[in-house]
Amino acid sequence: MKKLTLTLGAFALSATGAMAQDVVRLGSEGAYAPYNFINDATGELDGFERELGDALCERAGLTCEWVINDWDTIIPNLVSGNYDAIMAGMSITEARMEVISFTQNYLQPEPSAYMGLAGTDASVVEDGIIAAQSNTIQAGYVAETEADLLEFPTPDETISAVRNGEVDAVLADKAFLVPYVSDSGGELAFLGDDVLIGGGIGMGIRQTDDDLRATFNAAIDEMKADGSLNEMIVKWFGEDTPLF
Repeated sequence: MKKLTLTLGAFALSATGAMAQDVVRLGSEGAYAPYNFINDATGELDGFERELGDALCERAGLTCEWVINDWDTIIPNLVSGNYDAIMAGMSITEARMEVISFTQNYLQPEPSAYMGLAGTDASVVEDGIIAAQSNTIQAGYVAETEADLLEFPTPDETISAVRNGEVDAVLADKAFLVPYVSDSGGELAFLGDDVLIGGGIGMGIRQTDDDLRATFNAAIDEMKADGSLNEMIVKWFGEDTPLF
């Protein structure tokens, strides 16, 4: 497991649980641009959530360390204590809140979209074979439709499945799919209408870590109030993205 470390100032020792540690560890997938990804030039975690997480830790006076973890085990490894919070494009859902807690959202509910090969009949989104990354809100959504769901461990595998004809389309966050469509030279296209699912994206926190959740909530509040969160959202997602 690769660890990316950044020291961000003094740490208050008066809190309990994860807050009583010298380091607060933030878990991310590193495979879902622009939310989080590994920068090819530096080999380090990059993206909206890396920049936001660093800013939140600095405002809260925390020393934070980034831990890269596969999506399929990202919640179990939070619960077991391998890190203290998740920042990985994770939508706030009732099902996840049965296992972990969340901060307030730092991204409004984002549209999901279907993408397939150009020229594909849009009706496949209703009854075709649809790829989605496993354990995502998109996979749950497809499972409730008449389409056949084919799940993959990583987002890149869902794109490959579309390109090699294994599936008719993929359903994922539209912000993740836009670069693939734009850079495909006409090979890929969006199909049908966008879909709004989930309650926005927040930090996943263990249910017992009330102090840590409150600390990050206060920092998110500050960034919403002073406009810096909106500036960061526009930088990474564009001016059409819903703001606070």
